[in-house]
Amino acid sequence: MVSSNNGISRRGFLKLGALGFGSLALRPWQSYLQQGFEWPENTMLGRTLARLDFKLRPSEDSQTLETVYDDEIVLWEKEVIGDPYPMYPTNRRWIQTSRGYLPAPMVQPVRYEPNLPMTELPETEEGRGTWAEVTVPYVDFVLENAQPISELLKETTRYRFYYRQLYWIDDIRTASDGSVYYRAIEKHGSPGDVFWTPAAAFRPISAEELAPIHPDATDKRVVIDLSRQTLSCFEGNSEVHFCRISSGAKYDAFGNPVEHWSTPLGLNHVINRKYVSLHMAGGSSASGYELLAVSWTSIFATGGVAIHSTYWHNNYGEPMSHGCVNAAPDDARFVYLWSTPNVPYTLGKIEVAGYDIGTKVQVIES
Repeated sequence: MVSSNNGISRRGFLKLGALGFGSLALRPWQSYLQQGFEWPENTMLGRTLARLDFKLRPSEDSQTLETVYDDEIVLWEKEVIGDPYPMYPTNRRWIQTSRGYLPAPMVQPVRYEPNLPMTELPETEEGRGTWAEVTVPYVDFVLENAQPISELLKETTRYRFYYRQLYWIDDIRTASDGSVYYRAIEKHGSPGDVFWTPAAAFRPISAEELAPIHPDATDKRVVIDLSRQTLSCFEGNSEVHFCRISSGAKYDAFGNPVEHWSTPLGLNHVINRKYVSLHMAGGSSASGYELLAVSWTSIFATGGVAIHSTYWHNNYGEPMSHGCVNAAPDDARFVYLWSTPNVPYTLGKIEVAGYDIGTKVQVIES
């Protein structure tokens, strides 16, 4: 099995992603998946998450230099403090780029790290397969099923995976020109869609990488402070991890106050369900949501309230969610691997009945 990261050049990735499916052409996928990436490797980049204006200075009142839309990839030079962004007035972080300044809350930090494709999948107790993580800003996919099953996919013409999402890979195919593709699925919560996507965009994750962190430590607890929008992991009285988070939003997209999105307070929540990656959906058609492959999900409260990774905003420190606790990928991963119960690698989930086994979660207002 070949699975090394950063072992392929940009030109090599272009070859792997520029499609002549040949014998793999179950459908005319070539034109849909054609890609021509010109992203630098091993460099901090940003992916825009909405229509944004490049500004001459880090201020919304500054001159607009250029307007771009979602999924524009920019060179992330550094983060600076500027004027508050009107949509999120407590957040003054801006991203300096060669093209001007962008508001940090609406730019996902990403990298372009293509991989050598696997030649075969490892054996597991459930057959061949592996978990794998997207290591490029985004990569297009096509559906194996004739029509989309997910409501999200029914409503879009852009089929795309994003940086740091996790999928289960259960098949590999090589086209007549040598291009390699993985079959990817969402193991948990999926309505049933099956995806094919260029293999070089994915880094396989071994069982060793998913081993528990500090498994012998006792008296573990997670403290989420809604007032400060922070999360701390404690072993006894020692804080072993700290990060900013985004808890339940106080207002909907129309500026109306909402109480039912609040992250529930309490000193006796317990993590009793965990998923390496979970298809999420909830709410009404007016204010609902659906998300592919939300990674490092640790559920701790009734209604599926969880600590999980986020790829759709970068506004940590400000309430943003429908009740869950949004965290940056590395922070959500730490909580997932550090907390109990521990998750079997291949299954990628654990669901424990009751609230007396997993790590305690305390949600407070300071």
